[in-house]
Amino acid sequence: MFPIIVILIIALVLIAVVVNAIQQHRNKVELERRNELAKHKSLVDDTEATLLAAQHIPVTQRLLYILQRRTLFSLKMIEHLQPTATDIKERIKSYEATLKALNVEQAPPSDDAFQLPQNDKQVVLFIRGIKNMRAVLRSEFKRGKVDSRVFVQEDKLLERLQLRANVDTLIRRGDVAIKNNQMGSARQCLEKAIGALAAQPNQDDYTITRQAQLEEQLRGIQDSLRSANSKDVKKKQESERNELDELFAQKKKW
Repeated sequence: MFPIIVILIIALVLIAVVVNAIQQHRNKVELERRNELAKHKSLVDDTEATLLAAQHIPVTQRLLYILQRRTLFSLKMIEHLQPTATDIKERIKSYEATLKALNVEQAPPSDDAFQLPQNDKQVVLFIRGIKNMRAVLRSEFKRGKVDSRVFVQEDKLLERLQLRANVDTLIRRGDVAIKNNQMGSARQCLEKAIGALAAQPNQDDYTITRQAQLEEQLRGIQDSLRSANSKDVKKKQESERNELDELFAQKKKW
């Protein structure tokens, strides 16, 4: 009986080890599934937020296609990882229909389509939206979903939009400073805008024309500041002269 008991004990131990190993494997697989599901849900949320911002930014149909396709891919992964999800199928159909309707060969929006929001908070969201689109575009390029030619073209367009938003914001702040007679602040805004334009490696009509306009405006502000400083110096000299005249004036005898 003793050998049988030993064999049974060993068998039970082996069964326990096997069951434990199987359970650990299942837990690992489930954890990986949950992590992958959470990743794709986050990708959908982030990309849809970027698509929402794109409604207010003049971007190409090709870029919209890239964003929509990214969302569709993650939705299909969610459907695979979580088949019980009820609304996923309808969302997939909606994105598929939208992708078919996009014309990726359509020309980019004209410069006239660019309009900086009036509200400072909206400007921040506008610029943040552009940055998010550039990040998504770069991510899709690294994943091999976008070829290098398309990536370069789209990134340059977004970079130009970001530049215009930054420059126009600085110009607007400079104009407000001029109205408030804050010439020093206005000069700083224009100098930053000129620096941003001059730093662009690929100069075009916009950067060249805008830089020339701002440099001319900056010279006018600098002349105003020099004139104001000259007047201040003259007033100070006259004040000091009057004080000296009063100090050394002949005293009256009483």
